[in-house]
Amino acid sequence: MTSIPMVLAGLMGAAGVVLAALAAHAQPGSGLDSAAQMLLFHALAVVGCSALSESGRLWRSAALVAMVGWVLGGVLFSTDIAMRAFLGHRLFPMAAPTGGALLIASWLVFALAAAVRRR
Repeated sequence: MTSIPMVLAGLMGAAGVVLAALAAHAQPGSGLDSAAQMLLFHALAVVGCSALSESGRLWRSAALVAMVGWVLGGVLFSTDIAMRAFLGHRLFPMAAPTGGALLIASWLVFALAAAVRRR
């Protein structure tokens, strides 16, 4: 179950580092630093959640929902900001706030996965 989330976490981490470099060198002040942080932080969240799920410390179904939410939320948030910085338009209206709300909801699902873990 965890190989796909781990691959996605690796891609998120790599994209986060690229966006951090672009924020520092190509588009300072464009918000790319926030996009990079969202990808990097949530890539680590996916890695940690995957490990905890595999060790039986989380309710697996809820953990999977949280990981999917972190990936989708991070991608929506970061893609919207990157598109505004480089192309001058949004991914779609409210994409970044939708991604942010999905990230928050995923943290709540993670809390549920920890509270209701299967024994």
